[in-house]
Amino acid sequence: MPKYTAVVTLLAVVFYLFIGTRVSVAHAKFGVKLPATAGHPDFERIHRVHMNTLEWMPVFLPLLWLSAVYFNDAASAAIGLAWIVGRVLYYVGYREAVDKRRPGFFIQAMACLMLLIGAVAGIVMHW
Repeated sequence: MPKYTAVVTLLAVVFYLFIGTRVSVAHAKFGVKLPATAGHPDFERIHRVHMNTLEWMPVFLPLLWLSAVYFNDAASAAIGLAWIVGRVLYYVGYREAVDKRRPGFFIQAMACLMLLIGAVAGIVMHW
């Protein structure tokens, strides 16, 4: 069983839950009343980080696990950590300005590409 990947999966979920709490705090801080998801640019950027993370998790998690199971647990977990670091940088950058989100987005996108390559290579090698 891929034990390192299991830990990285938990870390990714914890990060996602953390981002969700930032949206709740931003609702109050910027006076955006529920159920609104717009109204203050600073709130909207934090909300987009949360939604973009949600949009990427269904891509990231299957690739992480396929790469871990069919290729290598430790390597996949390391790349998974890079994805989390990318998401953290995306959050920190986007919180400040739209253009500052790009480095984090690039890192997490490249991590997913590497996991895709690992998953495909691993599956082909096991075929």
